[in-house]
Amino acid sequence: MKRLHIHLAVEDLEQNIDFYSTLFGCRPTVQHEDYAKWMLDDPRVNFAISNRSKRLGLDHLGIQAENEEELHAIKHQLDATQAPIEEQNGAACCYARSDKYWITDPQGIAWESFHSLSEIPTFNDSQATSDGENPFTCRPAASKSSSCCG
Repeated sequence: MKRLHIHLAVEDLEQNIDFYSTLFGCRPTVQHEDYAKWMLDDPRVNFAISNRSKRLGLDHLGIQAENEEELHAIKHQLDATQAPIEEQNGAACCYARSDKYWITDPQGIAWESFHSLSEIPTFNDSQATSDGENPFTCRPAASKSSSCCG
């Protein structure tokens, strides 16, 4: 069964962990110095926050597939939109390695469809650039230059 994904960029990670832990009634499922994630069943959502971006607020939305077959079904729906799709195989992001498809909606909001393959010990495979933005963080290349909500 698929799961809605929401990723927010926050300034104060600890303050937001406390806030969302109270709101959701539980602590994060995954927590690192720059990232936290709640895998909630009611509502069924993968809710993540990180303090790695200068642009605060909505970073991206997505749909998490539980297996490769669900991801291919989502890809079929993405194809039907006739919008450009960016494919990432084995992408390292948010302490996980995943196969992904990215699409941008008419408002400029990035949508990530993904199936996580394994956990990894780092946020991603690359070092941060000099401006503090990592070129391989959880956003497609096409949407990096213009934030949807920043």
